[in-house]
Amino acid sequence: MSFSTWLAFFAASWAISFSPGPGAISAMSSGLKYGFKRGYWTTCGLQIGLLAQFVIVAVGLGALLATSETAFAIVKWIGVGYLIYLGYRQFTTDAAPVAVQASHPQAFHARDLVLRGFLINITNPKGTVFLLAVVPQFLDLSRPLALQYLTIAGTLCFTDLIAMGFYTTLASRVLKLLRNPRHIRWLNRGFGALFVLAGTVLATFSHHVDD
Repeated sequence: MSFSTWLAFFAASWAISFSPGPGAISAMSSGLKYGFKRGYWTTCGLQIGLLAQFVIVAVGLGALLATSETAFAIVKWIGVGYLIYLGYRQFTTDAAPVAVQASHPQAFHARDLVLRGFLINITNPKGTVFLLAVVPQFLDLSRPLALQYLTIAGTLCFTDLIAMGFYTTLASRVLKLLRNPRHIRWLNRGFGALFVLAGTVLATFSHHVDD
């Protein structure tokens, strides 16, 4: 991969990472509930899921999702169900997140947030198909692919870490400004609705199988 090609991908990665989606919603939800320092664990899980998706694409298994309606549908509906479940959990959460850092530290488990972020990305076939369509555009087939894959994966994770950190920080700043439990409750319901909306959008996503 030439430096100019990498620059083009680097620029595209910012747009990809900052585009609103389930990951951004999850990062903001965690930032609201736990603040930046703890909420950022969700972003770590998102990156693990992103890397897992990238490995799937790199070894060619992503082609299965791109060509098999059955495999695509199974993964898609698992993702839809998980997002709607997250929406329900967020929507029914009370105003406790206002004080979770101060009075309920035992409620925080980093592994739960990492797993949550991982599941959000790994059950999103739209992301896998997207990588399958985008990544080949930046590969130089005359050169070894392993280093190019590592470069692309590292670049995308770098921009995504910053983008999700921005969303987490944005929500955590809002947390500091809110003191009314009623406002927190409605904000939780708003994030819950966004999760359900993301699941609904994913449910409508489809692809065309070549004959």
